[in-house]
Amino acid sequence: MTAAGMTPTEKTSSPANQQHLNETHGDDYEDKIVQEFSHLLEKSKQLFNGLRDLPQYGHKQWQPYFGRTFDVYTKLWKFQQQHRVLLDKKYGLKRCQIGEIASKIGQLYYHFYIRTSETNYLNEAFAFYSAIRTRAYYSKVNREEKPDLMVKKLRYYARFIVVCLLLKKTKIMRELVRELNRQIDEYVKAYDPDDSLEWQLVLNEISSFIDVDNQLNIDHVPITLSYRLTNTIIPPLPTGSDKILSTTQLYTVEEILIIGNYQDQIKFSELTIDMYRMLQAVERQAIESSTSYDEKTTIQSPASTNHQQRDIYNVYDGDFQNRPNPHKYLLYKPTFSQIYAFTASAFKELSQHGTLLLYISADGYDTHLKSKVEQSYDFGGVKTNNRRDDTIDSPNSPSTSATNTLAKKSSPSNTNTSSTAITSTPTGSIKDAHNIFPGDLYPFLRKPLFLIIDSNNSITFQNMPNLFGQPFVSLLSPIKLPAVFHDYQNKGSLFTLFLTSPMFAFCFVCHLNDLTNEQWVLCQEHINKIIFEITKIFLKSKLVDSTIYHFIGDEFLRLFLARFVFCYAVLRLHRAFKGSGFYPSSQPQLSNDLLENVQVHKMILELSALLNVRQLFLEGPLTTADLISSNQ
Repeated sequence: MTAAGMTPTEKTSSPANQQHLNETHGDDYEDKIVQEFSHLLEKSKQLFNGLRDLPQYGHKQWQPYFGRTFDVYTKLWKFQQQHRVLLDKKYGLKRCQIGEIASKIGQLYYHFYIRTSETNYLNEAFAFYSAIRTRAYYSKVNREEKPDLMVKKLRYYARFIVVCLLLKKTKIMRELVRELNRQIDEYVKAYDPDDSLEWQLVLNEISSFIDVDNQLNIDHVPITLSYRLTNTIIPPLPTGSDKILSTTQLYTVEEILIIGNYQDQIKFSELTIDMYRMLQAVERQAIESSTSYDEKTTIQSPASTNHQQRDIYNVYDGDFQNRPNPHKYLLYKPTFSQIYAFTASAFKELSQHGTLLLYISADGYDTHLKSKVEQSYDFGGVKTNNRRDDTIDSPNSPSTSATNTLAKKSSPSNTNTSSTAITSTPTGSIKDAHNIFPGDLYPFLRKPLFLIIDSNNSITFQNMPNLFGQPFVSLLSPIKLPAVFHDYQNKGSLFTLFLTSPMFAFCFVCHLNDLTNEQWVLCQEHINKIIFEITKIFLKSKLVDSTIYHFIGDEFLRLFLARFVFCYAVLRLHRAFKGSGFYPSSQPQLSNDLLENVQVHKMILELSALLNVRQLFLEGPLTTADLISSNQ
């Protein structure tokens, strides 16, 4: 039978034509797969780039957008997994492109951690970053003609190191630093780039940061300290405290601002060492997920449903950890307007029984006025950044945050801080606008406020008027430091160290870098006993200002209050700290039965004897005569 004599049905049903049809249909299917992948890839890029345009404060605006972004990346990730072979053949999908998708997912999880303070999302980010390294997705990018992919690889390393730093994965972190060093060398040799010095600066910052965070050796091995809240360090409320607190409205910290503006303090990306310690001190320790990267079949959007949030909270250990962490903002060298905008947003989000924790670590500013009358502005304050707001991205934006190191180059005009600005009043009573004064915080006293100021001019915030009758407590750092410690000031504030790691702080003021494991364990137990004893005194004392009781029900704030008293007592007993300027202060002022408690003093001296540094402290607990003479 010839082709001309065949019916249409016979023509289409012939073996040759059937094969042609199958090939045509196969080609159409493959084209659709490629088109769908291209569409998802482009959509994911658009949504991810749109993250930087979202407002960096408030809760409701960003969450739906994050949810959509996660949904698209979920589809994209599953799609490339299902059609990997076809995409390799028809699309030319490279391993570095798969790595870039995984890196973006890791960034999304990290940014969700930044937005929510839930440490579980750090584990998710770690899982994806770790897979990129294990599967060597970026292994061949140094062979590319252009440096773009190599820069992405370097940024990936910087982001991965930040996540490891926050998760205390020290061994992996040190490996990554060595690998980053080699990658930077390859980058410089292959491309001779303009930003080679910037990358070397990043490497130096990382190394310095890790060294500062690992100063203490246990049995001659550096340890990485944990600053997060665990069941073992929470001072319980003493028996009978319910009677005292039953008539008191208790407030819980819900919103936190952590501001870092010490110009010369060691930092990595957009975290000073003070910020790094404090941000962990207001988080509960979570148990790492036992699910490995390879066991993940889907990417779960953290912004999707309440049901998922309940699942997330279930990974925490202990009943107290079923509660979410307080929400926090991290502001690295912010301008005045940024501080005000973020504080106002946090203020607005507070519930009826919520309180705002405002932590500021910054250089001091003195007006140098001959006549200082008004407490609100005449005595100075703390410095902010003097850069122009319209030329700088918001803190924590995807282009400038710790997860996107060197995403944009900073021009010299954008990196000046107010420490280089005029620090004295030029004429009359005009004040430098690039500072935070006590009076700037007055509007936020309309709701409960817990203030921590770590600065050499913290004393200006000591007598803030409680204009609206709301609970207000401030913990203020010493304004002086013994000369022997001056060389360490850029390695983190002593006051913040006491509030976040009292054991390390005690060792630091005693010049102790090496302990045996037995000493370490005993000292931890001893300091816990001191903190617990201080908490009991808070509730037993009849001289404690009732304002304190509004905040003592919150675990984070209760621990800060107890550690503040411990800090004061240690410095009062230490021979190197002489005079009121060397001790922390507070508002309301704490009573002597707390600050100068004989039992607490005895326990601290016992601790010093345990560490063989008894000679650094006074001979015994301070007596009434000692207190009178030392205050003269």
